[in-house]
Amino acid sequence: MTIVGKKIFITGGAGFIANMLMQRLVDENEIVVYDNFWRDTLTGSRLAGHRHITIVRGDVLDYELLHEAMRGSDIVIHAAAIAGIDTVIKDPVLTMRVNMIGTANVLQAAFENRVPDRVVDFSTSEVFGNVALHASETDSTVAGSAGEARWTYAVSKLAGEHLAKAYHVRHGMPVVTIRPFNVYGPGQTGEGAIQVFINRALRGETIHIDGDGNQIRAWCYVDDFVDGLMRCIERPEAIGQSFNIGNARAVTTILGLAETVRRVLKSESQIVFDPPLSADIALRIPSVKKAGELLGVEAKVGLEEGIRRTADWIRMARIAA
Repeated sequence: MTIVGKKIFITGGAGFIANMLMQRLVDENEIVVYDNFWRDTLTGSRLAGHRHITIVRGDVLDYELLHEAMRGSDIVIHAAAIAGIDTVIKDPVLTMRVNMIGTANVLQAAFENRVPDRVVDFSTSEVFGNVALHASETDSTVAGSAGEARWTYAVSKLAGEHLAKAYHVRHGMPVVTIRPFNVYGPGQTGEGAIQVFINRALRGETIHIDGDGNQIRAWCYVDDFVDGLMRCIERPEAIGQSFNIGNARAVTTILGLAETVRRVLKSESQIVFDPPLSADIALRIPSVKKAGELLGVEAKVGLEEGIRRTADWIRMARIAA
């Protein structure tokens, strides 16, 4: 499928990943950004005021507005969610409501509006639980202990996955589910470790690590992630499938990440360890074999290069401000 002349509806369209996706699509398509602007990458970006972008300030919990705003769309990207462990801990009720009911609303609105081309639902790598080594799409997912904030988020996203699959099976909806693995890069807002570490390193401030720093992650540069997302939108083989999108080669501990940021940026920042905020993920590295074989997705940007590019963007943003 060639993405030209389409109406594309994006929940969470003011966010970081959505912004990078829109930069690839906006010149030849009409885009509706549906967002409450709780996090806002769009306003300060080059896309602000673009003639092909329509902004609807709304919440995914507002079904009537959501349904009406989606009318006539060819493609729906559902990227709106409550995320970030700090936010989840502060309001687990809102987390569950937005991520479960909001996803249910998006899927039902897409069904009633007969969205023809694609409905992409963003899930999370956290559905794989505390230990996930080369986790594949068919591996068992976990729910964790009831009441633990970290699993509140994972369960809410996993419920959305099940519902998206159900809409595909029951109604033939052209759904694709994607599980992002630690995406970072220019324009990121919120609580992402890399952008927080880089900001502190550039200012020479202390870098704080929650826990002992031995948690292992695989880090995916945003351009590589959006490459994978585009394939999920374009390729007919993606329909009805779920995909891990990440970089299984860019692997390090959280402490190793902080040390790499310091070294690459030649920073004198000190590293200190704080108590963990909640139950943590000890190991999270994806298998990306399915996305590679079925869609031809392959991450290209290494961790050090990604850190340099992100730091360059942050420096330029500061000068512009």
